[in-house]
Amino acid sequence: RKSAYKIVSGEAESVEVTPENLQDFVGKPVFTVERMYDVTPPGVVMGLAWTAMGGSTLFVETSLRRPQDKDAKGDKDGSLEVTGQLGDVMKESARIAYTFARAFLMQHAPANDYLVTSHIHLHVPEGATPKDGPSAGCTIVTALLSLAMGRPVRQNLAMTGEVSLTGKILPVGGIKEKTIAAQAGLTLTLPPGQARRGDVHRPASREQEGLL
Repeated sequence: RKSAYKIVSGEAESVEVTPENLQDFVGKPVFTVERMYDVTPPGVVMGLAWTAMGGSTLFVETSLRRPQDKDAKGDKDGSLEVTGQLGDVMKESARIAYTFARAFLMQHAPANDYLVTSHIHLHVPEGATPKDGPSAGCTIVTALLSLAMGRPVRQNLAMTGEVSLTGKILPVGGIKEKTIAAQAGLTLTLPPGQARRGDVHRPASREQEGLL
């Protein structure tokens, strides 16, 4: 329409669309496809987010802040520090994920006390952007277990879902937008078993590609 107007109004005899001026005609991209990691190290997992502009991928990063001093007196319990301008709901989700990840590791790998004794830093990049909501719960659990076990998660796998204190994966919203964003980044998607009540979405055949 912009091109037709320019030609009809005499502003231009022809219009050439190039990669440099494409956004002038179609606007900014709705879904982000950039990846921070080509290969994710242990402790880093890709999640999915919903924004006013649509869906996007995000990374949850975890790292050892400092090991527990086994010779220290007093409380030797580990801790979790979170950064990335997270809102109250997301901070609660991180604490729930941390508690469940510790319990899971104590039950299934009792010899591994990494999460119990270590001081861990969890960060969600793009710190200038506020983030909130519970849907990164399963991503945080996976990142913590990946760090504790020293096992990386495949770099083309993204997930979304709220986690309960006992490890149940609960439904979240924005599944359609998140799925499209993941596909734009050539990513396999691991969503919850169902969408939030009132937000149930049946993916079209194209959207189902890459769902696990």
